[in-house]
Amino acid sequence: MAGFALLVRRDLRLALRRRGDIVNVLVFFVIVASLFALGVGPEPNQLRAMAAGVVWVAALLAAMLSLPRLFAADLADGTLEQLLVSPQPVLVVVAAKIAAHWLLTGLPLALVAPLIGLQYHLPANALGLLLVSLLIGTPVLSLLGAAGAALVLGARGAGVLLGLLLLPLYVPVLVFGAGAVTAALAGIDPGAHLSLLGAFLAVSSLVGPWAACAALRVALD
Repeated sequence: MAGFALLVRRDLRLALRRRGDIVNVLVFFVIVASLFALGVGPEPNQLRAMAAGVVWVAALLAAMLSLPRLFAADLADGTLEQLLVSPQPVLVVVAAKIAAHWLLTGLPLALVAPLIGLQYHLPANALGLLLVSLLIGTPVLSLLGAAGAALVLGARGAGVLLGLLLLPLYVPVLVFGAGAVTAALAGIDPGAHLSLLGAFLAVSSLVGPWAACAALRVALD
């Protein structure tokens, strides 16, 4: 755990030196989500009906925007090879990078999302569910995204390949994350959607880091 915490702090410090990358993700999210509201018009019921889907799609795309850099910077300067041959298990290194990625992207996106939801006239209970669904769902984006980023590491057109690889895996998270808010707006219990999101989080927590470790070993062989 001490090694894990040190690696997370290292990635956070490095990211804070490149604040522009973090700001770009948030600005992209806000702009994409806000443009839909401006383009559709001021009709509250129509905005309310599409709010969850728009916010979730914008969050998904914003999270993907930062994934190509998850391992690439450390690969370029040789740090990644040093981390993988260090006494720390590879799984700890990968888990720390996933945690740092979520703290820098998923968590800020989830916290900003309720402010975006106000543009869509969402009631207070729907705003709360939007926040909860993103807090459960965005770690899945980072966990699966790490495996995808490791698979395309060093490849040409890595960003395009990453999108083709991850978007099919992200669809269930998008459907149930947005579905929880939509169900609440319709007066239906959103518990089933949140439970399925939690199940996806549990499965991806087991599969994602191991898949990323295997992909890194292949990429660096």
